[in-house]
Amino acid sequence: MAVHKSERLLNLLIMLLVQRHYVSKDRIRAILYPDSSTDAFEKMFERDKEELRSLGVPIEVGNMDAYFDDEPGYRIRPDEFALPDVSLTADEAAVIGLATRVWEHARLAEATTEAVRKLTALGLPLDVSALDIAQPRLSADEPSFDVFWEATQERTPVEFEYRRSGATATTTRHLEPWGVVRYSGRWYVVGLDTDRGEERVFRLSRVQGEARRNGQPGSYDVPPGTDVRATTMRLAPEPATGHATLLVREGSGLALRRDAESVEPGVPGPDDRTGWDRVVISRGGPGVADEVLGYGPDVYVEEPASLRDEVVRRLRAVVAAS
Repeated sequence: MAVHKSERLLNLLIMLLVQRHYVSKDRIRAILYPDSSTDAFEKMFERDKEELRSLGVPIEVGNMDAYFDDEPGYRIRPDEFALPDVSLTADEAAVIGLATRVWEHARLAEATTEAVRKLTALGLPLDVSALDIAQPRLSADEPSFDVFWEATQERTPVEFEYRRSGATATTTRHLEPWGVVRYSGRWYVVGLDTDRGEERVFRLSRVQGEARRNGQPGSYDVPPGTDVRATTMRLAPEPATGHATLLVREGSGLALRRDAESVEPGVPGPDDRTGWDRVVISRGGPGVADEVLGYGPDVYVEEPASLRDEVVRRLRAVVAAS
């Protein structure tokens, strides 16, 4: 069975991140590219390395033996990968999501588990705590997320039914997706609307039913210089303004902290299992409730009361449904 590109990138990232020493190219090939010919492996490995690097992943090259100039090896140093001031683009957020230890998208969580299982079975010394640096829990529970995200990697057109805000009926849309981005607590897909011949942004939660690939991989190119985040900010509705004060468990909520107006460490929290910090963010609207719920018990809403009530309402609805 062919391995999806997203899973292959994930496996490579995990393998280089959790091992304490440089990994040789031969070992990488044997574990992650076992069915590839020499030429195919060289091409895929070089592409995968460069793609991870382009997304901000610091792949380091060094000698396997400090005393001999032998075959180079590869690794990702957790202390370099965990830079707190990295500004996440759509693709960088996706790669961090791939590495997170509590990624809430079942398909990618399964791939992470499989990657670690393969390495453990070989008796390799692993430092799985390195995965803790990718703490943000970027939930991707929209049913269409997989289709759009993989279509952006494969450059495959997508057809889907879409309901605009306030509309009672859906329309069929055709898109050449350029990227998927999280903005103001929502997932959006950006691309060329081929029916209208213009760039468009669609919110994934408004896609009705199952999105469908409608063309061949590699059938279009993304315009040079395209910035999907900038396009989303320009075309998507303005985010609701406001402020929210959150209690965030120590070591959690890195995405919230990165954009915070202020962070007050060492405050009393809902439990005493860990320390808590008070984080103030400058955004509002229903997207914040989605974001808070994605962190589970690691984030508690102090104010506004309307946001806290919305989070409680949704949690109660889940309990009632189960």
